[in-house]
Amino acid sequence: MYTVIEAIATANPPHKLTQAEAADFMLKTESLSTAIKKRIPSIYANSGIDYRYSCIPDYRGDLQTFELYPKNWQLAPPPTSFSRNQLYTIHAQNLALQSAQQAIAEARLIPSDITHIITVSCTGFSAPGIDIHLIQKLGLSKTISRTMIGFMGCHAAFNGLRTAHAICQGDRQAKVLLVCVELCSLHFQVSDSLENTVINAIFGDGAAAAILASHSFSEAEGKLAYTDGCSLLIDDTQDLMNWTIGDTGFLMGLSPQVPEVVAKYLPDYLQAFLTDHKLTERDLDFWAIHPGGRRIVEKIQSTFALSDRMVADSYEILRRYGNMSSPTILFILKRILEKHQDQPRKSSQFENGIALAFGPGLAIEGCLIQKI
Repeated sequence: MYTVIEAIATANPPHKLTQAEAADFMLKTESLSTAIKKRIPSIYANSGIDYRYSCIPDYRGDLQTFELYPKNWQLAPPPTSFSRNQLYTIHAQNLALQSAQQAIAEARLIPSDITHIITVSCTGFSAPGIDIHLIQKLGLSKTISRTMIGFMGCHAAFNGLRTAHAICQGDRQAKVLLVCVELCSLHFQVSDSLENTVINAIFGDGAAAAILASHSFSEAEGKLAYTDGCSLLIDDTQDLMNWTIGDTGFLMGLSPQVPEVVAKYLPDYLQAFLTDHKLTERDLDFWAIHPGGRRIVEKIQSTFALSDRMVADSYEILRRYGNMSSPTILFILKRILEKHQDQPRKSSQFENGIALAFGPGLAIEGCLIQKI
């Protein structure tokens, strides 16, 4: 049996910001030092990002429309974790529903066909959660199997894909709905540090849903399928990326050393993973690299001497959406899936591909995607 990727759909909230608008919001804040404000224009301009989305109107810079922040440019007192999570509960459910509805339609299924649901998120919590909301609003079976993957960060979609694969390999009738939703902009912190300035400059909001189904060879032939996943936890790197809950929202730590550390361990990781499947780097027809930031894509492109074509999808998603945490890799895979579907059935352009992401740990998560 093969775990076929039937469809991927994406969604973003209504508030689309240019990177210049986002920078202008930060420049208006009165609590930031002159030294940090001098760095903001160049950090935002050199991010590789043109647009990002937010579930709230605040970052457009009109005090009278603020939903999260108090109506002053000190942005004080800062919103509590409770108030941020209240907004998460409302907006995450709506965005998850939008992507899930579209994915089910694109897979030419009806809600009652879905046998399992997996939800992924790290930017908020509620119970009953997003899974219950989706069951009720989509009309999924009340006896559907539910799995929640929480607080794993940017690589969490890979844990969702691996779980969906295990389900499909164990159940010949499985049709799994995987939904990732993150509202990173709810947790921007007005902190007078360079690290926090970079974090505020790259993250955005989004959701993505995928349908994965178990198929025999005759049903799967010619389609893209999830073949296998591989994880690597890098020793002594816990301080390089972290995600914790504070009184005024979730607090992120992101070291500038991350691209170099990932690039150091990635070659051996990739060689071992591909060798298990009797493949080499030369056999890879496409790469889906999570754009944690522009530098990490650049570093991987340089390390593996990848052509611009191999990394074009990662750069394009970064440019149009920023880093949306867990849904981002599905945005990239959606582009690849659509290109594959547009190819003649016997085309050899999409035989083998690798998807990669990096998260707290530091951990490298990857998966092999192959045409059946």
